[in-house]
Amino acid sequence: VLSLTLIDLPGITKVPVGDQPPDIEQQIRDMIMQFISRENCLILAVTPANTDLANSDALKLAKEVDPQGLRTIGVITKLDLMDEGTDAREILENKLLPLRRGYIGVVNRSQKDIDGKKDIKAALLAERKFFLSHPAYRHMADRMGTPYLQKVLNQQLTNHIRDTLPAFRSKLQSQLLSIEHEVEKYKNFRPEDPTRKTKALLQMVQQFSVDFEKRIEGSGDQVDTLELSGGAKINRIFHERFPFELVKMEFNEKELRREISYAIKNIHGIRQVLPRLFTPDMAFEAIVKKQIVKLKGPCLKSVDLVMQELINTVKKCTKKLATYPRLCEETERIVAGYIREREEKTKDQVLLLIDIQVSYINTNHEDFIGFANAQQRSSQVNKSAVGNQVIRKGWLTINNIGIMKGGSKEYWFVLTAESLSWYKDDEVRNEELL
Repeated sequence: VLSLTLIDLPGITKVPVGDQPPDIEQQIRDMIMQFISRENCLILAVTPANTDLANSDALKLAKEVDPQGLRTIGVITKLDLMDEGTDAREILENKLLPLRRGYIGVVNRSQKDIDGKKDIKAALLAERKFFLSHPAYRHMADRMGTPYLQKVLNQQLTNHIRDTLPAFRSKLQSQLLSIEHEVEKYKNFRPEDPTRKTKALLQMVQQFSVDFEKRIEGSGDQVDTLELSGGAKINRIFHERFPFELVKMEFNEKELRREISYAIKNIHGIRQVLPRLFTPDMAFEAIVKKQIVKLKGPCLKSVDLVMQELINTVKKCTKKLATYPRLCEETERIVAGYIREREEKTKDQVLLLIDIQVSYINTNHEDFIGFANAQQRSSQVNKSAVGNQVIRKGWLTINNIGIMKGGSKEYWFVLTAESLSWYKDDEVRNEELL
């Protein structure tokens, strides 16, 4: 008989009791998953017979890590406590919720039996008698009970070891070769040699620098396929998040109109405001400057997001230094500190650029649409429309003009606002046909 290592895991607690922490359910679940997720582990999913199998926490967790039921053995307890007229025959015959390794029913000692000092031998005899006397389990009594469960576990464990041993041996050999290859690098390594230490330190720092640059530039062998990170995330901050923050800025048209009205009136002071005159420059600048100042929030927030992503990238790059915890910690501290110093200077520069925009409104910029540009565009449109307008057209006879050989001839003249054109008779006919 093989030595069985049985790990009795607790049931999931739904409601914290006494001094249990509020997240006791999640803690127990994490502990259970830590064991049953191992491929070399057989799962005994224990479920009381007097509860609905569909609500079994044990089977639910087992199905998450073993969806095909290849490593799960179902154990049904408390068969003697089921309501009168009910039984677990379909479950034990593996018909209700099939498992590849099937189900085994057991009847354990009750609390009354334990208090009455009922020994294990008597309990096993009582269990055997229960299965032989019960009409629903009589035909399968030889495949029920604690002794049969012990026999099945021994057999299943033997088969499981036989099935997993080749893959396990291959994995161990692969790990051994990897470790031997790693050890080969340190055969001539002398920790007490200061030059060796310095060389190793420089190599690791240089590798950190290369990894960081690759993550920011977007190249590298180890590309993250699960989420955006490094340079890609910074690019997204600039081209998606920052424009979104600008669009998200509150803009109340009614409030803006009110501010414009007050600004114009306050600029005029005691003088009468003439409704047909254009908005004074001072009023315009006051309103525009107030809107420009609102850009500070989104700009500074973008700087914060970029800084945080740079620090996250530093943490990912220092994972390769985990063998040397102090070096890893110092590298992360120094680089992150430098990034935070640059953050303050970057914010100062951003605020300076905004102050520059506030200090002078360049109305001569090509993107600025003021009164002059609006008037010029309007004139160009009108001029274009007028230029194409035909003032007069018709036939005209020209007599005895030296430049036109052949004497008197008739020409078709078209007079527009910008030009005078004439055509021969056949050219006009061709145009009329078209």
